[in-house]
Amino acid sequence: MSVPHRVYDGHPRQRPLTARILAATARRVLEQLRHDHRTVGLLLAVPSLLMGLLAWMLADQPGAFDRWGAPLLGIFPLIVMFLVTSVATLRERSGGTLERLLAMPIGKLDFLLGYAVAFGLAAAVQALVVSGLSFGVFGLDVAGPVWSVLLVAVVVALLGTALGLFVSAFASTEFQAVQFMPAVILPQLLLCGLVVPRQALPRALELASDVLPMSYAVDAMREVLVSSQVTGAYWRPLGLVVLFIVGALGLGAVTLRRRTP
Repeated sequence: MSVPHRVYDGHPRQRPLTARILAATARRVLEQLRHDHRTVGLLLAVPSLLMGLLAWMLADQPGAFDRWGAPLLGIFPLIVMFLVTSVATLRERSGGTLERLLAMPIGKLDFLLGYAVAFGLAAAVQALVVSGLSFGVFGLDVAGPVWSVLLVAVVVALLGTALGLFVSAFASTEFQAVQFMPAVILPQLLLCGLVVPRQALPRALELASDVLPMSYAVDAMREVLVSSQVTGAYWRPLGLVVLFIVGALGLGAVTLRRRTP
């Protein structure tokens, strides 16, 4: 008995290919990063220099670098990863790469996850380099274990990646992508509790800070700064940051367009 011939109709049926497509997307992005020396410099050198500058500024004030350095160790990677990811993703779309990729058996979420994996690895390297310099060279000292600081730095850098992927869908040019940074990042920077404790903010602003992910990143870092034990006061805000990452990636998949206007 002959077996009926199956005709391929152009629709992907093998979801296990997703893992290979995701890995291929991540590998391609990492290769591009490896050859983009300016972006590598922005990822590694800029946060390190900023932490070094802060340590130098506060060298004559005992304990000041610890109070400011620990929260900023999470904020600097967020800002840098947001900027790099939003511009890089927009460049992919405007250059036609996204159009070609989405014509293949690849979904929008697969594309975004590939980018998230690639930039997540870059974020991990960035966190290790900046944290290593902060603790080993600049003299940062916290009550909690060093790994807990590294974990927050990596998670917050992933948050910057997810937010950058999301907002890139609303920009038509690289300049517009950069313009989103003050609109998305600066309000969080002002309301996260770094400048004024969140409990001391006017009630409306305190409520606004409760829905901003950077607030919980700062909460986790401040807990590491004062507590030698890793407790729920550390894990709860860090878990909320992870939820923000998942939400931003989901929204990014929904809003991702093939072509720029």
